[in-house]
Amino acid sequence: AEQKRLGFADCVDQSGGHHDAKQKGTDEVDTEGGPRKGLRGQRFTEIESQNGANSPTQRHQEPMGEHDHHTRLVAKESPSQSASCPSNEHGHRPPAKGPCMSATVWFLTSNAGKLEEAQHHFQQLGIEVKGLDLPDTVVVEPQADDLETVARSKIAQAMNHLPQKDAMVMVEDAGLFVDALDGFPGVYSSHAFSTIGNHGILRLLSHLIDDDPVRIKNLRSASFQAVAALWDGEKVLIGKGVCKGAIATEIQGEAGFGFDPIFIPSDLDESGEPLSPGTLGTVSTHGQTFGVVGPYTKHQFSHRRRALEDLLSQLPLPDGNE
Repeated sequence: AEQKRLGFADCVDQSGGHHDAKQKGTDEVDTEGGPRKGLRGQRFTEIESQNGANSPTQRHQEPMGEHDHHTRLVAKESPSQSASCPSNEHGHRPPAKGPCMSATVWFLTSNAGKLEEAQHHFQQLGIEVKGLDLPDTVVVEPQADDLETVARSKIAQAMNHLPQKDAMVMVEDAGLFVDALDGFPGVYSSHAFSTIGNHGILRLLSHLIDDDPVRIKNLRSASFQAVAALWDGEKVLIGKGVCKGAIATEIQGEAGFGFDPIFIPSDLDESGEPLSPGTLGTVSTHGQTFGVVGPYTKHQFSHRRRALEDLLSQLPLPDGNE
């Protein structure tokens, strides 16, 4: 099938109405929208113009959703947090010798599910994680086209509002990246979902159809991506996570939130790595979207979990575990 580009305005209802009004949460969609610089920002502004929607105030906003539930399921299975330094069994590599990192990590989020998941991961190093919920006007969404730039900007802004001196601060951003749309919606994911919704993305890809199940997944390939950034007191560490997959041809299921009902993840092998389309893996949704599968299955594919694990692998080990 010919992969011609459609104008982003084609995905908007002629009636000017918004789609998926009942899906208010955006777990897989974290970045705020609003007009941005560059080609994608220009085209997205055209969508808003035709859809009769005004750009929202650019500010830090945390959604709520199924993420809160499934991370609680994982966290409850772990032991309670400990203030003591753990052993070397977790395999985190130390970049340099240093004291046990007992300082608190302040996580810029108001999402209880994200906070609980971060606490679950950081407790392995004996680090306490607390939520940092700042006023809407304090952290402004930057004009950027990649998640790392957005995360670094938010880190810099949040550092001026930490509850204690020399504390560590962490932020996380995520989005849906569709290959046939040059990565759109990407950093605009939250704003795209609130304006054009799942139906809008499906309309943009409506010309990419094929009877072969492998070819159509290649044509409609996409990924959920996440970046976790941490200021450790000296520098910013960046952890990245990716969940590869494809966009379905129709909405499937009502579970999850955001773009979950149109995203089909690639199967995973025994080590958790994604497989090519058409290959059955050890972990599989069997062609179902995240809107159909349960939270435990979804967590195995989680790009957020992968970003946190990548970040943790860069932190130093406590004394006595070298």
